[in-house]
Amino acid sequence: MAKKNFWFNSFIWLVFVVGLSKQAKKKIDKSSIIEINDIKPFKKLQRTHTNLLVLFAQSERDASSRFEVLARVAEEIKGRGTVAYINCGESKDTKKMCKKLRVSPQPVVLKHYKDGDFNKDYDRRNTVKSMLNFMNDPTGEMPWEEEEGTEDVRHVHTSSEFVKLTTKEKKPIMVMFYAPWCGYCKKLKPDYAVAATELKGEAIMAGMDVDTYEAYQIREKFNITGFPTLIYFENGEEKYRYQGKHDKDSLVEWMRNPAPSTPPAKEEEWSDIPSDVVHLKDDTFDDFIANNPSVLVMFYAPWCGHCKAMKPEYTDAAKTMKEEEVPGVIAAVDATKETAVGKRFKIEGYPTVKYFKDGEFAFDVNERTADKIVAFMKDPKEPPPPPPPEKDWSDVESEVEHLTDDTFKGFLKKKKHVLVMFYAPWCGHCKKAKPEFMEAAKHDAENSKVAYAAVDCTVHRSVCNQFDVQGYPTFRYFNYGKKDFKYIGGRVAKDFIQFMENPREGPPPPPSEPEWKDMPSHVTHLTDDTFEEFVKTHHSVLVMFYAPWCGHCKAMKPAYMEAAEELHSKNARSVLAAVDCTKEKSLAQKTTQAFFYFSCCRSEASAPADAKTAKPEKPVEPAWSDEDTDVVHLTASTFQEFIKSHSSALVMFYAPWCPHCKKIKPEFSEVAKEVNTENKVPGALGAVDCTVDGDLCTEQEVKRYPTYGEFAYKYTKKRKAEDMLAFMKDPQKPAPPPPPPDWSKESGKVHFLTNETWDSFMAEHPSVLVMFFAPWCGYCKAMKPNFFKAAEILSEQHPSEALAAVDCTKFKSICKRTGLKGYPTGKTRLFFRNGEMEKDYDGDRSAEDIINFMKSMSGVDTVPEETKGTETEKEESDGLKILASANFESFLSETEHVLVMFFAPWCGHCQNAKPKFLKASEAFAEEANKAFTAVDCTQDSDLCDKQGVNGYPTIKYYRYGAFVVEYDGDRTEEDFLSFMKSPPNPLPPDQPDSNQDEKRDEL
Repeated sequence: MAKKNFWFNSFIWLVFVVGLSKQAKKKIDKSSIIEINDIKPFKKLQRTHTNLLVLFAQSERDASSRFEVLARVAEEIKGRGTVAYINCGESKDTKKMCKKLRVSPQPVVLKHYKDGDFNKDYDRRNTVKSMLNFMNDPTGEMPWEEEEGTEDVRHVHTSSEFVKLTTKEKKPIMVMFYAPWCGYCKKLKPDYAVAATELKGEAIMAGMDVDTYEAYQIREKFNITGFPTLIYFENGEEKYRYQGKHDKDSLVEWMRNPAPSTPPAKEEEWSDIPSDVVHLKDDTFDDFIANNPSVLVMFYAPWCGHCKAMKPEYTDAAKTMKEEEVPGVIAAVDATKETAVGKRFKIEGYPTVKYFKDGEFAFDVNERTADKIVAFMKDPKEPPPPPPPEKDWSDVESEVEHLTDDTFKGFLKKKKHVLVMFYAPWCGHCKKAKPEFMEAAKHDAENSKVAYAAVDCTVHRSVCNQFDVQGYPTFRYFNYGKKDFKYIGGRVAKDFIQFMENPREGPPPPPSEPEWKDMPSHVTHLTDDTFEEFVKTHHSVLVMFYAPWCGHCKAMKPAYMEAAEELHSKNARSVLAAVDCTKEKSLAQKTTQAFFYFSCCRSEASAPADAKTAKPEKPVEPAWSDEDTDVVHLTASTFQEFIKSHSSALVMFYAPWCPHCKKIKPEFSEVAKEVNTENKVPGALGAVDCTVDGDLCTEQEVKRYPTYGEFAYKYTKKRKAEDMLAFMKDPQKPAPPPPPPDWSKESGKVHFLTNETWDSFMAEHPSVLVMFFAPWCGYCKAMKPNFFKAAEILSEQHPSEALAAVDCTKFKSICKRTGLKGYPTGKTRLFFRNGEMEKDYDGDRSAEDIINFMKSMSGVDTVPEETKGTETEKEESDGLKILASANFESFLSETEHVLVMFFAPWCGHCQNAKPKFLKASEAFAEEANKAFTAVDCTQDSDLCDKQGVNGYPTIKYYRYGAFVVEYDGDRTEEDFLSFMKSPPNPLPPDQPDSNQDEKRDEL
């Protein structure tokens, strides 16, 4: 027994000791992490530590899972970077600090600050290695090994790792030598990673960034001069260089049967191809020019894309001149071979075309199409001189300060208010904004605290990258170089001046509309304090309860004021009054159910002593079911039997007080006579009073009056007898709208690309601006005429520059490849150079700007330089959330106030409303309890049917997922803002909003 107790006690002691040791292990040394609990120490830390990573958390418990990794990172990065921690939920001070810094951790977030300014959110793996990589290069590209799907690629970082891999590994090895900025490398990476997965166990697919100091030795050893370079190794030695296609299948096939790449077939020299073009050399040039009085000479380079595009035109021109016996000779010189002639005539770009007359050089010629070359040779005249180049903005005298990468920070620190315009010289919007910006700068020139500055982002890229400039012009406001935010106001001088008088973040306030109470009229405007007294002292009062944003209220105002004027002129005892429910909320809650709403009040003092209620001025209308009509009036007990006993039944759900229902009754009764009584058409017409049979109407999802149910689908046609009768004769679901027109069938010089033609077209055209469009998109339609016009002009003046278009509703894979996500947001006009995406077009929609952009991007060819990577562009749209069936209910139930626009892409009213809806949404982007959302009913028709959407756009307001009211205000930014600033209260269940159908009548 004693022995048993000994072992039992020993076991308990062991468990206790192990527990203590585990607890000891869990204790993390956080001494390397700086904990901050006040804004002043944080600001100081920001100023004095140029590489700062901060963990923001809702609580200590939320942060605890990150401490172990962060503590190790803080220790290893010491001297090169700093790690800090802020508990946003610890105290009022920390909550206030996080709010001031605009940080809302959910539950944690890591933010990086560089050189005293916010850099970016940390978005990589929660590992020591990933964080150290980030801290060592916080503005650089994410390492390839941290991208998803790259687990099977062997990532090599140093010379020693490379030697170990190539000498110890027995399997075949392919190494991709790359640079993070290289566009071709980025394009190849996904295919390379998939190939690595497919070849797992057979071969090693490795990757090595050789654009680093550690890898420079390897780069030199293997003479890596371009990226990507793919080399196949066996026994530690280079065996082959891969020259095949950059796709997964080609890589896998080659790795399973590696062999030397066949050199590309040598391109036939132009001079060896039979034609009527005379090819000259250094030793034949002078004699030929001297012996021919009229010679046009094209100096070219075999590799030049513009030259290749011009060759067939030049050859055709020579042939035409021979056939038509046009005097003169068409000649050509390969300036890469005949260097003496090229040097003599200072040939610096290709193609260069020069005209020689009577043995002497006359002038340069810029024609590049066959017909224009022939026309020129028939009558050779010197072209007018080109317009002088546009002056650099920085050389134009003005009060705008032009900043560089070096002067930017120092200048901003000295001024309290600075508005900076980030621009590109070729940008059309920038050109329009420049004079307005200069005028504003001139206006504020005497104010020493205010300055206007500009940065040319094509020259000073570093500062533009720092502030994430994605389009031109971008305006940012700075306060002593610290507090900064994006300016999104107007771009005329008065807008800039007004903003700088009181700089504030967010959209500019909408122009104030005069309040109704300030307009002269005989309508008395009541408040919480004056309402009861006013009603008591007047014989009878009609009160209109309204909201300033309400469309019906606005429409009613003139008639209401006119009625008040007439009552006043006749000295009537009755008066008209009004209450603004967005201001007098307690009064509105006691009295109203909706906007607009009328209440008739009669003073107790004016009523007879024995009267309990006022006598009605009109006899009470009989119930519709009591009238002698041919409509079958249904109840909860007769409804199902009625539906089952008729092959086709049209039922009208109504409320006696509903004006639309009253209006439609005679039409409905007329149809009922022909269907129910005279049996001219099969089927039956019935009606349900929803104020009597509310449960039945709820069961049938009736949300407004009148609602029609055909019990196969809803009736949505006009409310006229002939339309209802026609429908009953042949009940059918409404036909979908006709498809939009096919742009590619229209004549013009725009090249319409498909999945099959994309690659070959890009290979043949070195400079292409592609418009990615949808035929229904209003912005696309607006740009289309100018895009076609620009293509026409470019085809004549610069035939090597091409404008192309892709219909994204048909060729989705191409559009998906470019990262396109929507219209008008997203990258919809992209410039491609040699098949690679280079820049997003951000100029005007004018033909002139498109042409100028193409000229600035493509010019004449010069000796090719090493290609550099392009930045990834981001998509805009802060405040608007797109909903679908999958997230509709969950999002609405979690958000207090939600305004939803149900739309169809082809709908013109929707296209008009979209920009205003988007603009209004930005004002509430930071308010978690208010949201602007949109649902595409062509993608989620079931959801839209469920929400009772019968016309576009339908805009509905929800509170915590419950439908409250259909928005019936004007579709302007001002009215959307006004509505969401003071949303209406929910309607009581017995009085649905009867005004909703009026809006659908307008569409």
